[in-house]
Amino acid sequence: MNKSAFIKLSIAMVIFGSIGFFSRMTGLPSLELVFVRCVSASVFLAVYWLASGQYKKETWQLRELAAIAGGGVLLVLNWILFFASFEKTSITVAISIYNLAPVIVLIIGWIFFKERAKLLGIAAVILAFIGTILVSGLNPETLHHGLSEGPFYALMAACLYASVIIAGKYIKQASPYLVTLIQTLVGVIMLLPFIRFSYYAHLTAVNWFYSVFTGVVHTGFVYLLFYGSIRLLPTPTIAALLYLDPLVAILLDVFVTGFIPTYLQIAGILLIFIAVSYTSLQKSGPADSQTEKPCRASS
Repeated sequence: MNKSAFIKLSIAMVIFGSIGFFSRMTGLPSLELVFVRCVSASVFLAVYWLASGQYKKETWQLRELAAIAGGGVLLVLNWILFFASFEKTSITVAISIYNLAPVIVLIIGWIFFKERAKLLGIAAVILAFIGTILVSGLNPETLHHGLSEGPFYALMAACLYASVIIAGKYIKQASPYLVTLIQTLVGVIMLLPFIRFSYYAHLTAVNWFYSVFTGVVHTGFVYLLFYGSIRLLPTPTIAALLYLDPLVAILLDVFVTGFIPTYLQIAGILLIFIAVSYTSLQKSGPADSQTEKPCRASS
């Protein structure tokens, strides 16, 4: 096994897992935070893309660029709802529900791509459904109100990220760096008319640090580590290391922010992890062509 790639992917997933904690330190609403993230990541990735000479190797196809841009719109909407879920519920609840994205991809494959439903796949969906109910805190008394805002935003973010994964099957030529760069640029253009710039005027130096950090480190730097390592590691190793993301997020939430999950929520988290582990260990199909990794949600 490639030790360097193992270390790179481990670092990437640990950083991914801290994004919920960092987002709360920015002092920004989700829309304005995603805008800063897109601007920062675009600058960082553009510099790397040009300095590394990767731009000379790119193959440009109009149809593929349209798929990348469409995926960018979905990805940015996913980020907005993802960060919004942190504002309305605990990081642990939001991360657990958000990681349902691979299970949603499984369901989309059954419905729209006529993929054969396997018994284990059906069991994974059932476990994920039960786990979501337990994690979100739904009970007979609150059931008629449905999901509260935080879990609902996290679930919608998971659905959007699942759509991003599906859209990835149409991207075959562009490098992952170009894909991420285009999608963050799409985010800048898409969000610009809606940004309330007055929010930035009141940020402290610490707030700015955390805000830019989420773009440069949690998006730009992490994706360089991520894409530079996954092609050098066996699938079971990748699947195992991907769990560092939610694990770090939950540990930070419990030991730093002080969230204490109930026994039912802990049971729900375990059920979701079991369900997602089934999809993580499946062979990569067309939907994974953009990233060439086991189907798991990343922030």
